[in-house]
Amino acid sequence: MDYLQIEGPNRLSGKIKISGAKNAALPLIASTILSKSESKISNLPNVKDVKTLLKLLSNLGAKYSFEDGSAKIDTSSTSNTKAVYDIVRTMRASVLVLGPLLARFGHCEVSLPGGCAIGQRPIDLHLKALSLMGASIEIKNGYVIANAKKGLRGTRIIFDKVTVTGTENIVMAAALAKGKTTIVNGAKEPEVVQLCEVLKEAGVEIEGIGSDVLEIYGTDGELLDIKEIKVIPDRIEAGTYLCAGAITNSKITLQNVNTSHMDAIITKLQEMGFSFDIKKDEITINPTNSINPVKITTKEYPGFPTDMQAQFMALSLMANGVSIIEERLFENRFMHVSELLRFGAKISLNANIATITGPTKLCGADVMATDLRASSALVLAGLAAKGVTNVHRIYHLDRGYESLEKKLSALGAKIQRLKE
Repeated sequence: MDYLQIEGPNRLSGKIKISGAKNAALPLIASTILSKSESKISNLPNVKDVKTLLKLLSNLGAKYSFEDGSAKIDTSSTSNTKAVYDIVRTMRASVLVLGPLLARFGHCEVSLPGGCAIGQRPIDLHLKALSLMGASIEIKNGYVIANAKKGLRGTRIIFDKVTVTGTENIVMAAALAKGKTTIVNGAKEPEVVQLCEVLKEAGVEIEGIGSDVLEIYGTDGELLDIKEIKVIPDRIEAGTYLCAGAITNSKITLQNVNTSHMDAIITKLQEMGFSFDIKKDEITINPTNSINPVKITTKEYPGFPTDMQAQFMALSLMANGVSIIEERLFENRFMHVSELLRFGAKISLNANIATITGPTKLCGADVMATDLRASSALVLAGLAAKGVTNVHRIYHLDRGYESLEKKLSALGAKIQRLKE
């Protein structure tokens, strides 16, 4: 098993390129199930989650090739409609095949994704929406068995709470349904927007893209013409590297970014005292004389992303004063706190609110990753800590960050991947 060894602290400098967004890539890969011909997706991040979903499509009978950040996917030979537990259990986003499989074939069996380290992420909203669209849903032997022999039909769906994968699943299902589907209280994330734009370009009429009310006019079973897609830049990876620059108080430049997707992240860093030079697809973070404490509440987009909460907690350890972070989206997303304490951090928890007292002189430690974003927070702390830090269980990290140690090394970090 691999681990990362980091020797700190030291300043960073230079430029790195941000990869395509994992959270955009996954629904786009799933959407190729709706295509009548081969689809090409470029700017794909070379991360474990992307490989897992491509493997799942292969198990369903699709053919694909993946190299140099581009995948060619042909789902015309898809014959199997059962997404097995062995794959789905390794990545919850595998449930994204539910909507397109049911819409195309009128039947599918998808394993329930099971537990998630950061909190409950039930798919009941997905299933309720598909039922409203005319599907019969049965849970049996750990699988969702869905049938819509006469096809799905458009209807009005009001999500009780904002769900990103739920919105994506139903948008894909509605693309081949009969009639108009209206989604109320849908997610507005850039990744959802790109999925809608791709489907619209492929022939599906969609109104309200970028808002929380979507109207999708289905093709009544006619497959789509999905051709070439370029995945949007990863706003969470970009935010993580901005935090790397901030926690080491360094000047670094990120290329291949869309800063319009990062307003909440940039605003909080500005509140902490950092300034930026922003160009068309490039952003540079500049050092500050003093890092200010910050108050953060995680919210759905365009609010502050829960996927950046752990990284900002690590950064807050360097701030001059008390920072407050309130996590409103996931009940178990403070598991990195116990590991940050091993560096010498001063953090107290009260339910879903963390109080961080800084500045702290961090010391290197052996720490263990508990989930994807927690992993990056531990790496950030290691960059700022004095001495050697070993971050274990980085298979979590590999799910969503492409070549993290190589990119940080290019910026001057002393970091290497080693074997246990």
